[in-house]
Amino acid sequence: MTDIAHNEKILVLDFGSQYTQLIARRVRELNVYCEILPCTVHHTEIEAFNPKGIILSGGPSSVYDDEAPTIDPDLFEMGVPVLGICYGMQLTTHLLGGRVERTGTREYGPATIRVGDMEDLFEGFHEMDEEELPVWMSHGDRVEEIPPGFHVVAESNNSPFAAIRNEERTIFGLQFHPEVVHTPQGTEMLANFVHKICGCGDNWTMANFIDSSIEAMREQIGDKRVILGLSGGVDSTVTAMLLHKAVGTQLTSIFVNNGLLRKNEAEQVLSDYKNKLNLNVVYVNASDRFLGELAGVEDPEEKRKIIGRVFIDVFIEEAKKIEDAHFLAQGTLYPDVIESVSFKGPSATIKSHHNVGGLPAYLKL
Repeated sequence: MTDIAHNEKILVLDFGSQYTQLIARRVRELNVYCEILPCTVHHTEIEAFNPKGIILSGGPSSVYDDEAPTIDPDLFEMGVPVLGICYGMQLTTHLLGGRVERTGTREYGPATIRVGDMEDLFEGFHEMDEEELPVWMSHGDRVEEIPPGFHVVAESNNSPFAAIRNEERTIFGLQFHPEVVHTPQGTEMLANFVHKICGCGDNWTMANFIDSSIEAMREQIGDKRVILGLSGGVDSTVTAMLLHKAVGTQLTSIFVNNGLLRKNEAEQVLSDYKNKLNLNVVYVNASDRFLGELAGVEDPEEKRKIIGRVFIDVFIEEAKKIEDAHFLAQGTLYPDVIESVSFKGPSATIKSHHNVGGLPAYLKL
């Protein structure tokens, strides 16, 4: 099955902004598939992802910091539209021959931009008769000289280059944040980028994402067996149901009771798994083992690591009892994945996640 909607993808490169996930959310709300990757991702991975457009997020760094996050300038030679937001715009300017300067003070809060060119990102705005637009700024450095081939699209009192573009290379920059609600027309700007500039349709939905995911799992798994660890939570339960729809009885789920659920919840969850969801479940009551390991531990981070370690130990013991298991399935919330791989900054790792990663190689799954 060819998933056309899924082939029209937008890639967000994360430079540590607290708003990075919000950018992706806004794109998905426009019915366009979007993924986030850390800015450190290799150029070949970006090419393999084959995006129709790339968004460079903001971030807390200055382009002049010793360890300032950056990208391979070859990204701008891919022939793919690029939109730099805040730090993403400053980095674009810095890499392509413009000039960025430290202001000494941060501009954080509402601002008004004056738009001089109602095309591309601002197409259709003239119909609203709004040449001055409220936006949300959050930056320390600012662009003082734009790169060759660029021209100014909008300005504000504090930012002479609030929006810039290179029409020939389809590279755009916004000093403000279109993804936040404090920029009322921000969604329209992003819509212009993903739909009109990048050429993405608006036919990606969670419904067709589910269908394509099930089809992809069937193709990958074939007639082999899969094992999955169940915790009673949303992550693993949703994964189990998707796999069940895809391969049915080829899936064996291992429900490990860690003793940390609410009173009688483990029994209720097990009953629902078997009787309502019709899952093939192996139940393991390891409550005493988990609670024994956690006894006397007060540090939350240490508790998380203990829970992850003990779960793996118990899971491996049970997985070895299942013959001919070829695949391991793992359910993980997308924010956990991003938080675990994000570039350092406000969106960097806040806590470790026991369900992000893999099992030891010797399990051979």
